[in-house]
Amino acid sequence: MALIRQRKLTKQQLRRIDKQQAQQQESLDGSLMDGVVMAHYGKQLEVQVTSLPAIIPSPPVVAEGDPEPFWQAIELGDIWRCHVRTNLPMLATGDKVRWVADPNTGFGRIESVQPRTSLVSRPDRYHKLKPVAANVDILAIVFAPLPAAAPNLIDRYLVVCHHADVTPLLVLNKADLLSIEDYAFTKELLTQYQSLGYEAVLTSAPCPENILLNPVDDAQVKASDDVMADTAETKETSVQPTVELGLTDLQQKIKDKLVIFAGQSGVGKSTLVNALLPNSDQSVNIISTNSKLGQHTTTTSRLLPFDPQDLTQGGIVDTPGIREYGIWHLTPDDIIAGFVELSPLAGQCQFRDCKHTHNSKGCALWEAVAEGKVMQRRVESLVTLQAEADTPTY
Repeated sequence: MALIRQRKLTKQQLRRIDKQQAQQQESLDGSLMDGVVMAHYGKQLEVQVTSLPAIIPSPPVVAEGDPEPFWQAIELGDIWRCHVRTNLPMLATGDKVRWVADPNTGFGRIESVQPRTSLVSRPDRYHKLKPVAANVDILAIVFAPLPAAAPNLIDRYLVVCHHADVTPLLVLNKADLLSIEDYAFTKELLTQYQSLGYEAVLTSAPCPENILLNPVDDAQVKASDDVMADTAETKETSVQPTVELGLTDLQQKIKDKLVIFAGQSGVGKSTLVNALLPNSDQSVNIISTNSKLGQHTTTTSRLLPFDPQDLTQGGIVDTPGIREYGIWHLTPDDIIAGFVELSPLAGQCQFRDCKHTHNSKGCALWEAVAEGKVMQRRVESLVTLQAEADTPTY
């Protein structure tokens, strides 16, 4: 499928747009206020009021006997549905914006977006790069023994963190399952990433994701929530957590930060959000024995603040679960830059265009593998991701 490209504007058109925006800004100065995008619903966004306008609209005077007109007062902390002014870039949850409110309709209009400190994006179904969350401090990469951890996906997220200027934090959830011999690989995987300098925390949650369905047809499980609920009630096995949820370390690391949780479906992202923010009421789901994969439960990116009245204290951006994260918008050089232990070696290869495959002559990465300095798995993951990034999507 071909990439969807924005129409290029001439310099004259850009100057005209800038002039119109300046004139419009001047006329709206008294009505403009600050806000933060809390959720994205297609063409509409939810924006929380973080400052009041210089000129606060007064409610209309209603003559005796006339019907009371609709009027929505503007108050700090309120959340408004807003449209976006034409020519603004695509906005994301977490964006700080300037906007105006119309109390007569209960809707607002976003006029401008403040400079971002970071931006996490991903390709959508049309191969267009779509912003997921803005001004994020930490990307918590959640994985678990069940469903089985996917190292290649974790590596993808680490590359994303590198290019989005976001700090990665590895969160191994359902850590109570590590005592089971079948899941020893997950513990070793965590140790490998810690040896590379990545911070990590362990959590355990008595959540529905740890409940397995007896073998049934996955299509039937996904057919309806009622079928899934009935099946979970009557056909659960005995895989149960043995320790309570430990969140102290996780809470300390994300304190006063804006955090986005990412990872496979079923690893417990929504359960962790519920534990950190009991009033968030995120839906959770169960894992099918057939696929050993979780069901998607989050449907809309939403900012869940630690303190609803003070967004400076940070919060969690809960996003739809994704099993894949396209990286076609990055170059092979961009990919290797996200591999902290491999990037310094790339310039030491015999050939500048080295593909770092196992049979590449004079490859410094594979020489380091032979000497035990780097992990073979990471080099293979790099090659896979570079090949994907170097493959045209149309």
